[in-house]
Amino acid sequence: MLNKIVLALLLSLLVGCTTTGHFKVPEGSQLYLYKRPQPVDIKANGEVTTRPFFWTAAGVPPGGGIPYRLEKDGKVLKEGKLRAKFRVVSIFWPPFSLIYWPMGLNPNITYDLINDKQE
Repeated sequence: MLNKIVLALLLSLLVGCTTTGHFKVPEGSQLYLYKRPQPVDIKANGEVTTRPFFWTAAGVPPGGGIPYRLEKDGKVLKEGKLRAKFRVVSIFWPPFSLIYWPMGLNPNITYDLINDKQE
């Protein structure tokens, strides 16, 4: 019983501290999210897992959303905003995740930055 509780706590730590989305980006490009200085790691299947975002990432593009920048060879290919999703887990995640990290990537869509589609 104790092992199950520990496992549940460890899994909630992982879910509470990250957000995951699926991307299609031009080959050889780097994706920067939310004005962070380092590009995100894009796995071979297009999956990106990163830290959640503040309230300023709320909304639907073009007015709201998660700012992104695509770069290749040090040049900006494209900039814009991604659809964000409220993270229900932030309500329950201490300390004060609802205040600091309530927004995340939508795991149910693909962010196709090649064809400019977010479906």
